[in-house]
Amino acid sequence: MEIKADTTVCIGAGMCALTVPQVFDQSDEDGTVVLLETSPPAELEDAVRRAVTLCPSGALSIAE
Repeated sequence: MEIKADTTVCIGAGMCALTVPQVFDQSDEDGTVVLLETSPPAELEDAVRRAVTLCPSGALSIAE
């Protein structure tokens, strides 16, 4: 699993960072998504998938 984040689409809602803080954070500058892990460990995959579906702007995607 590889996570992709489009910061030009991100609206800074923060659902990703709230859902999986081990993988996602928010920029102090503008609140957009910051990836802490582009390839998260297997035990976080379900939570990452949930975070991607919760993203209101569609800025997150997963490549298998």
